[in-house]
Amino acid sequence: MTLLCVGVAGAGNVLGGLVVTVRQRWDDHLLHYFVALSAGFMLAAVILKMIPESTRLTAFAPVLVLAGYLLIHLFEHTVAPHFHFGEETHPERVSHTTAMSALLGLAVHSLFDGISIGSGFLIDRTLGFLLFTAIVLHKAPEGFAIASIVLAAGGSRRRALVAAGAVGGASLLGGLAIFVVPAAAGAALGLSAGVTLYVAASDLVPEVNREEGTATALTVFAGVVLYWATESLLTTLGI
Repeated sequence: MTLLCVGVAGAGNVLGGLVVTVRQRWDDHLLHYFVALSAGFMLAAVILKMIPESTRLTAFAPVLVLAGYLLIHLFEHTVAPHFHFGEETHPERVSHTTAMSALLGLAVHSLFDGISIGSGFLIDRTLGFLLFTAIVLHKAPEGFAIASIVLAAGGSRRRALVAAGAVGGASLLGGLAIFVVPAAAGAALGLSAGVTLYVAASDLVPEVNREEGTATALTVFAGVVLYWATESLLTTLGI
C-alpha cells in the first residue's frame, strides 16, 4: 500500500507535465485552486498531525522540523532559486541552467514527498493516507511547473514530459528509501514536517497571494476543512 500510494503521487507529476505538453496554452485558473487547496491541507496536516506525531516519537523533533524547513530554504535560494508551483510563462526564453536548477529543486521536494508518505504509513495508516492526500494535491502543479520551464528553456515536449517523470520518480525513490530503513521513520517524519511546512507556507501560499480576489484565498480554508473531513472519514472507516 505504501509504495502504491507513493507511485500514485509520483504519477501526479507526470499528469501535470502531460497536460502542459499536449496543449499549446493552458488556462491555469483551475491549477491555482488546486495550489490553494493543497496549501490549506498541507498546513493542517503538518501542524495538526506531523509535528505532534514526530514530537511523540523523538525528543529531537523540534530541531528536525527546523532543520527540514531551513534545508529547503537554503536549497531554493542557492541551488534552485527559480521555479514556481504553476505554469511558467516567460516572455523570453529561460536558460538551460535555470531549467536544470528547477528540475533539481523540484526533485528534492519530491524526494521528501515520498519520504513523508512512507514514514507516515510506517507510523500510522491514517497518517499515511492523510499525507498521501496532502501531497497528491500539489503533484500536478509540480508537473506543470517543471514541464513548462523545460519548454520555456527551448526543450522539446518529450524532454518536458521526461522531466516531469523524473520529479515523480524522486518521490518513489524517497518512499523506497524509508521502506528500506524503517527505523528512521520518526526522524524522517520530523524532517519531512519541516520540508512540508516550507512548501506549504513559503512556496504555495505566496502563489495564492499573487492571485487577485478572495475566491482563491478562501480555497486555502477549504483545504483545511478537507483535511478535517478526510481525517474524520478515515477514523470512521477504522483506517
